[in-house]
Amino acid sequence: MSTPIIVGHRGARNLWAENSLTGFRNLLALPVESVEFDVHLTAAGELLVIHDATLDRTTERTGRVADLAAGEYRSVILKGTDERIPTLAEVLEIYAPTGLELHVELKADADGKPYEGLETAAAAEIDRFGLADRSFLTSFNSDVLKKVGEVAPHIRRLSSLSHKSVEARGLRQSVEAMLRVSDVLAVEKALLSEEWDLLSALIPAERLGAWVPNDLDDLSFWLKQPIRQITTDRPDLAVKAREGLHDAH
Repeated sequence: MSTPIIVGHRGARNLWAENSLTGFRNLLALPVESVEFDVHLTAAGELLVIHDATLDRTTERTGRVADLAAGEYRSVILKGTDERIPTLAEVLEIYAPTGLELHVELKADADGKPYEGLETAAAAEIDRFGLADRSFLTSFNSDVLKKVGEVAPHIRRLSSLSHKSVEARGLRQSVEAMLRVSDVLAVEKALLSEEWDLLSALIPAERLGAWVPNDLDDLSFWLKQPIRQITTDRPDLAVKAREGLHDAH
């Protein structure tokens, strides 16, 4: 297998403000293959790119993302910046002319419930920009991914797995359930390390990913593994680590 592809997590959250237009644009200067970002749906029907279901951690405001009135996102400033929450359309517009693969995570509301209609709305935007062939719709929730398969069977699906997300079903059953509704399974690196023998036996290498290694040694380790991708907050270091591996040969 070739070296894993590099995915910039939330743009590149340890380099620039996470899920910011500046971060998404700056990522284009790095020789990475993919970008990951998060989408919430407001009650007004707007698709906003932000990780948390509340505004508190990453913006100058508080409250639920879902409660923003139509157009209100334009006045919600990201902490440490002079820019506002992006819309999904604005992010897709940046990447449409590029060759980058897009990992679009469908988030849940502040109560942990999937947004009604988010799968359909996100798929429609991806289609509007002609990006279905290089996009994944992603989730921790197998029901959401099943729904994606029903409303947008032409868009690939990626499931995320962590210790927390596999607790209820157990690891093997969680993986088997996700394999039925996903093209790729991205596993949190600690879980993947601990359960490597089982996970690498259950999940074909070309469908397996790791998140989120961020330091040079860790990145070098995962770049040597037989997996499809690594998702990282430091894609600049990932590029450096990958170049180091190539220089060693």
